[in-house]
Amino acid sequence: MLPFSPATWVWLVLIVLFVVAEAVTVSLVSIWFAAGAAAAMVVSGFSDSATLQITVFVVVSTLALAVTRPMIKKQRAAKNAPMNAQSNVGRKASVIAAVTRDNPGRVRLDGVDWRAECETPLAVGTTCEVVAVNGTTLTVKPVQV
Repeated sequence: MLPFSPATWVWLVLIVLFVVAEAVTVSLVSIWFAAGAAAAMVVSGFSDSATLQITVFVVVSTLALAVTRPMIKKQRAAKNAPMNAQSNVGRKASVIAAVTRDNPGRVRLDGVDWRAECETPLAVGTTCEVVAVNGTTLTVKPVQV
């Protein structure tokens, strides 16, 4: 005779599967289900009601998701912080090598030379504004004085 009920073994297997799935994906998708399955496994030790066990599984999984979601959202937002180069958007630069539509030129921003492209031709000495950063190339536009 098994020391646990068949339902307890089912929940134990589900816990293991959810934890393994979480370890493989590392995307916090199934860890909440593992917590719900653990709670349902505890309930299975006291009650043979499948309805009660499934209800506990759903409620605990939902609560675990609701409690951890704000923390995960905050952590993911921190990972998507803009790169330093993106902070150059909106800043003014000076053209040091002519920029044409077909030939990228060079601009100087805070003492650093950047490759630059622009739809409008820009002559040396012209002031321009950074509108986008793509790798090491700034997309600029002329500044209207």
